[in-house]
Amino acid sequence: MWAYEGTIYQIYPLGFCGAPRQNDGVLTHRLLKVKDYIAHLKKLGVGAVLFNPLFSSEAHGYDQRDLRVVDERLGTNSDLKEVVDALHDAGIRVLLDAVFNHVGRGFFAFQDVKKWREGSKYRWWFNIDFGGNSPYGDGFWYEGWEGVYDLVKLNLGNPEVRAYLLDSVRFWIREFGIDGLRLDVAYLLDHGFIRELRVVTNAEKPEFFLFGEALFGDYNPLMADGMLDSVTNYECYKGMYSSINSMNFFEISYSYNRQFGSEPWCLYRGRHLLSFIDNHDVSRITDRLTSGENLRSAWGMLFAMPGIPCIYYGSEWGIRGRKEDGDWALRPAIGNPEWNELTDFVERLVSIRKSERALSYGGYRNVQITNRQMLFARELDGETVYACFNLEDGPWTFRGDFLSGEKKELISGQKIQLDGSFTLPAHGVAYLK
Repeated sequence: MWAYEGTIYQIYPLGFCGAPRQNDGVLTHRLLKVKDYIAHLKKLGVGAVLFNPLFSSEAHGYDQRDLRVVDERLGTNSDLKEVVDALHDAGIRVLLDAVFNHVGRGFFAFQDVKKWREGSKYRWWFNIDFGGNSPYGDGFWYEGWEGVYDLVKLNLGNPEVRAYLLDSVRFWIREFGIDGLRLDVAYLLDHGFIRELRVVTNAEKPEFFLFGEALFGDYNPLMADGMLDSVTNYECYKGMYSSINSMNFFEISYSYNRQFGSEPWCLYRGRHLLSFIDNHDVSRITDRLTSGENLRSAWGMLFAMPGIPCIYYGSEWGIRGRKEDGDWALRPAIGNPEWNELTDFVERLVSIRKSERALSYGGYRNVQITNRQMLFARELDGETVYACFNLEDGPWTFRGDFLSGEKKELISGQKIQLDGSFTLPAHGVAYLK
């Protein structure tokens, strides 16, 4: 599948485009800003853009009012179609963030229940007790997402709700031509609904990509036959920054091998989980790492590990943002891309991953590990790419018979002659083939 061979670029539209944090009802064509950003995306070499919620909502996008109307703060449905067409013309596919577990209090069906109570035709769209009361004093209790009553949980057991959601997906594909979906809080969604969604998307568009937000635990049930193509790999996200900060590569090498190694008990060998070092819900990698000297190691690990790498907008040039400062600190408006040495490095990694099939489809094997050094292999059809990392303040030499003869260092593009050893400089990253 195309998604397994490229890099996804994530944009949080309400933040990226500088929209007001609360919906002011003023129609403003901010989404068209993305068209001016396409040159950057092409230069970076990404294969797809993931847009976080951009349909009409109360505030942050996950509290939706209507799944078929673009948020007024961003523009119109015609604006979205124009942006998708421009991205497609540039050879970049488009994914949308699908929020199917809950809606906002302004959602049309919930507003109808508030008005007509037991007489509403939408009363069974939600989990409601008319003998109780909500924190908002509605005169009835309803289930909120994880106790957050701004987010009203949908009753996915109701065929009418499922039909509305599935018809919305058909609308997105037919109206805008999208190529895939991210399922928000997929770990909470009814599996029967996901299977219905898979049938619908397969019928509408071949190779439509479905991936879901999963946190920890076993990811396999969500990726069973007839389910999702991929899920977010939070286990390795945590392991990557934690192993760098603690100077303990054994932590992440254990997770890589547990998930993708060759042993019979390895969990996801042959699977393509979505890999990331930051996103719209967590601190930027520049703030997560305790030492900026090891920033390249984090990026190098992301693109060398099994999975589909995902870049969160702005992180490729090192912008900052801490979760402790609130979600909007992670979702800023940005101007023209600040291309710098880090961006050059990330662009090179994107290019390497596109050209080296072993990094998309190859097996995983730990080769050499110390607390501060790691070398692992990605192998496919007799070709091997070795990923090497050094967190030391000084150089480190890896040794072994496999480090003999002519090799190509893929990041620099240089050919080198090895005699059984390879030396990395302080805080160095290298891919050898």
